[in-house]
Amino acid sequence: MACACIDIGSNTTRLLVADRRDGALRELLAQRVFTRIGKSISKDRQIPADKIAETADVVARQARMAREAGAGRIDAVATAAIRKAVNRDELAAAVERSAGVPLRVLTEEEEARLSFLGATRSLTVQPEDVVAVIDVGGWSSEIAVGTVAGGVDWWASLPIGSGLLSDGYLHSDPPTSEELEHARLHAAGAFEGLAAPPAAQAVAVGGSATSLRRLVGAELRHDALERSIRILATTPAAGVARRFDLAEERVRLLPGGIIIFDELSQKLEQSLQIAAGGLREGVILEALG
Repeated sequence: MACACIDIGSNTTRLLVADRRDGALRELLAQRVFTRIGKSISKDRQIPADKIAETADVVARQARMAREAGAGRIDAVATAAIRKAVNRDELAAAVERSAGVPLRVLTEEEEARLSFLGATRSLTVQPEDVVAVIDVGGWSSEIAVGTVAGGVDWWASLPIGSGLLSDGYLHSDPPTSEELEHARLHAAGAFEGLAAPPAAQAVAVGGSATSLRRLVGAELRHDALERSIRILATTPAAGVARRFDLAEERVRLLPGGIIIFDELSQKLEQSLQIAAGGLREGVILEALG
């Protein structure tokens, strides 16, 4: 049976339709829309009515696409920005009216666990040792540590993401060295005191990680991340988007994601391997049992 996951994140609303063949997920359809719901939330944590309507319409279109692709089950989930919004129930009601799908607002622990599941099960070689999964989103970053056999043993969710850093500090195009330094200081402070258990392998997931594969390859090392920051700090977003075949909106968010990955890589004292799966894959694997 094919299953679908619609993930309403702080930056994007993403659809994945997949089935399972020979024990592995097979992608049938994927789509992404930059809805930037996190950026729209007001200081009193309200999602504006027009953003609720826009997002519900995107989910409805993606649900239709999923059904046309043969999905027998559709799960819609939402993460940090919606989790913290005081009127998240209004969004959930709008999504169910428009798409006919209930919206599940994930807890921090659920988000970490499902990202761990999707990331570890998508690796070509299933690790036997302890692995750390780093999921950098728009409004939060989750770290989950555990094993494939035993699941998550330790997790943490931190209130920092590529969207928050970009919207808070990186206003120029390209970002200035002063803006980048302020963003680095914020990230360093956010991770101060973080003490994750040691892991034999570290894996990166999320929109920033997937996009960075085009800039630096499959492994996020400190020197490679520094090179990518130099590219992004010297070239307007439109130029980087054309050069690497990326969405311009994603390019604007990448410096924030890179800074977070670099800080966490140093905390874990190892480079990060970019995984092929993450939260959406985890939701589908759970649905498939």
